[in-house]
Amino acid sequence: MDLPSPLYSANQVRELDRRAIEVHRVPGAELMLRAGKAAFRALRVRFPRARRIAVVCGPGNNGGDGYVVARLAKASGLEPLVLTVGAPREAGDAAQMRGRCLAAGVNAQPFAGAQLTASDIIVDALLGTGLQRAVEGEWRAAIEAINASNRPVIAIDIPSGLNADTGAAMGAAVRADVTVSFIGLKAGLFTGDGPEHAGEILFDDLDVPPGLYNDIVPLARRLCAAALRGIVPRRARNAHKGRFGHVLVIGGGKGMSGAARMCGEAALRVGAGLVTIATHPDHAAALNAARPELLVHGVHSARELKPLIERATVVALGPGLSQDFWAAGLWRAALSHDLPLIVDADGLNLLAAAKAIRKKEWILTPHPGEAARLLKATTDVIQRDRFAAVKNLVQRFGGVCVLKGAGTLIATSEDLWLCDRGNPGMASGGTGDVLTGVIAGLRAQAVSALDAARLGVWLHAAAGDDAALQGQAGLLASDLYPPIRSRLNRLAHDDAAS
Repeated sequence: MDLPSPLYSANQVRELDRRAIEVHRVPGAELMLRAGKAAFRALRVRFPRARRIAVVCGPGNNGGDGYVVARLAKASGLEPLVLTVGAPREAGDAAQMRGRCLAAGVNAQPFAGAQLTASDIIVDALLGTGLQRAVEGEWRAAIEAINASNRPVIAIDIPSGLNADTGAAMGAAVRADVTVSFIGLKAGLFTGDGPEHAGEILFDDLDVPPGLYNDIVPLARRLCAAALRGIVPRRARNAHKGRFGHVLVIGGGKGMSGAARMCGEAALRVGAGLVTIATHPDHAAALNAARPELLVHGVHSARELKPLIERATVVALGPGLSQDFWAAGLWRAALSHDLPLIVDADGLNLLAAAKAIRKKEWILTPHPGEAARLLKATTDVIQRDRFAAVKNLVQRFGGVCVLKGAGTLIATSEDLWLCDRGNPGMASGGTGDVLTGVIAGLRAQAVSALDAARLGVWLHAAAGDDAALQGQAGLLASDLYPPIRSRLNRLAHDDAAS
């Protein structure tokens, strides 16, 4: 099934569990049975040839789910082995499932890493969503042994050691090939270290009543095509270029013309009517020759920006701008006007060095390093809790913030969205400049700031996945143009058809 859009915190999922048990009278043991069955189904579908199954169980409810998997494997004629970490509980739902598992004849032994090598697959039922501190001792040893086993891993609910809220690996975390999440998708699976550790994410709501989710506002929402189709700008038959906005790209300091060109071309590829580049005079002619559809102006000083800004609909500020005297003058001139702004790269670095500025109609697009400079923090702090970081950026600077990286986040003071598309092949020079241009091109077509950021991030990431079908290594930023254009027009066509 397709993954749902809402993403929840660990506390919110615990509240969903409580409502299922106390309000809707679904016994906790029944939920555990359903979770174990869902995990076992996923195991059989994804790894049909696996016969020897090592199930690593902790003492909590996550371990209880694992005991169900082991019992079902035994009943299906497979060869399960339960490896326990921590003292098993003597009462509760997990203890009940352990008893049923052992009564069915499943072999259970204290964990030893050497026993994993005899298995075809490992089921991670060690730690659940409540982890809040770094794993240590026998727990860390078990996680490291699982990762070193060279066996496929299916994680129950969340990879052990991964923080369910932030996506940070808590000292060590299981690297799963498949994660089966229950009742509510955990936000940490999709950002930070989450994508690296979760593998393929599957979801099962365990047939809980739909009313369970009433009045619980998700921590974030996952971007999906269905929710974005209505944002794509319409093009009337009698349209002309003046109806689709005019993007002004301010960037391309001396020796850095490529970033401004990539940004400008990306804006054209999503339908902007006109794109002007204000750049260093040294390479204006070369830029114009390379992409004649761009209107290129070499500007010597901020004074020469005024007529360009007056003709623009939106400004993309920063790609390749540099931070010298020339760049700082252009940066100040751009911020002195009220046009919608998309600020990236050196535009953000200059902002980080300036006195605090807040604007309602701008979109900031930092990567973690730039976010760290803006918040006077370290990159590690940003990555440790990306949700907190993007909220802090919006609180400090206003507008819309796009925190780039694995699980890109888009936030306003009221909304938080996550993009789970994209791939490591996009970690190459220029892809951020393309994203800035995509967002600016959409914003120029009268798309709201939040919608331009949401649609732009999704288009950019989905196009990256399309381009990576030929391999992630060697993917260039300019490889994204054709799939960006294709994806945008497919969305527009699907929306028109519906």
